[in-house]
Amino acid sequence: MMDRDIAELYGVETKVLKQAVRRNIDRFPPDFMMQMTKDELENWRSQNVTSNSKAVIMGLRYNPFCFTEQGVAMLSSVLRSPKAIAVNIQIIRSFVVLRKEIGNYQDLFKQVEELHRKGELRDQSISKIVEYLRQFDSIKKRKNPPPNERRRIGFKP
Repeated sequence: MMDRDIAELYGVETKVLKQAVRRNIDRFPPDFMMQMTKDELENWRSQNVTSNSKAVIMGLRYNPFCFTEQGVAMLSSVLRSPKAIAVNIQIIRSFVVLRKEIGNYQDLFKQVEELHRKGELRDQSISKIVEYLRQFDSIKKRKNPPPNERRRIGFKP
């Protein structure tokens, strides 16, 4: 999404949005945000039939920022408008719900694994699903080590 569209959604001026991004540039790696090049801006302009002015590029003095979905989420934590705060809260709540739902799939994984172990799943596509579930489970275990394996943080007594 482009900076001016997101600014409108969050109820701030584009100038304020860009200023917040520049002040917090470390929060926006290349996979969260990019700035349009001159060629990309020209290509984008050519797709908008109503724009005829070459002197003022659709009211843009600088090449616009473009954000991925992660960048849009990060913006909600950087901006201070009431809408941005509400969006940030909703994103956090969504992650909590998503984490709970992922936990619910553990039962499904165990059932499919049991069927696979018994040899009742012979279809190649089902075997692929089992393999993907195994990969997902191993990734989850790497990200969330058991509590006794976690390194303690803080001062030593």
